[in-house]
Amino acid sequence: MEQMRVGMIPSISEDEIQDIVSDLAKQIEMDYHGKSVVMLCPLKGSVFFFSDLIRKVNLPQEIDFVHVTSPKGEGCRILKDLAIDVQGKHVIIVEEIIDAGRTLSFLKSRINASHPASLKVCALLDKPARRELPISPDYVGRTIEDRFVIGYGMDSEEIGRNYKDIFNFAQ
Repeated sequence: MEQMRVGMIPSISEDEIQDIVSDLAKQIEMDYHGKSVVMLCPLKGSVFFFSDLIRKVNLPQEIDFVHVTSPKGEGCRILKDLAIDVQGKHVIIVEEIIDAGRTLSFLKSRINASHPASLKVCALLDKPARRELPISPDYVGRTIEDRFVIGYGMDSEEIGRNYKDIFNFAQ
């Protein structure tokens, strides 16, 4: 594991991440005061952010997981679909990072076809410089430059997801 960190610089510390998560939770609570929500976790990268966020959002909530892939040059493919009927419910997709936006765009269209009462996106990190489709999150923890990041769920070939901090490669 230490080998992966060679050539990388700390970008966001564990404490900073938790402050961001708390701020996002407060925003969601204000927007959905008195309502229940469905918190949706796209696997795998979002699981750390998702688990921290749902514990800090003090609202009635259901949780669900989806797994969608979108290999470059190919369409999106669902590996695990929703288990909850979201019709008439307030749904929040919880993403660890948004860059190209292909998978998120596909997922939003798929969920909208189920007629939720509302659908919003909460992203820990937003990397708009990489955007291929016109999509933006409703809640953003931090906007970052176009750098490759790992840690806190984000990986490089499945390595680095478990790092408590977020790192990027020095340029």
